[in-house]
Amino acid sequence: MTSQSRKYPTRVKVKHNDQIGWVVIDQIRTIDKQRIIKILGELADKEIIEVKNTIRETFVE
Repeated sequence: MTSQSRKYPTRVKVKHNDQIGWVVIDQIRTIDKQRIIKILGELADKEIIEVKNTIRETFVE
């Protein structure tokens, strides 16, 4: 997630800790669960659906 971005098809606008941020699908990486130190928050259900749809459009179709 990043705090500054432009509206691209592979970016999803989200609200986190009362700030607007962007999930950057075209720079997605995987990490081991053991590297996660703490959870900073959660996305709203609507945001999760939008992220999943963008991933599907970008990598599956």
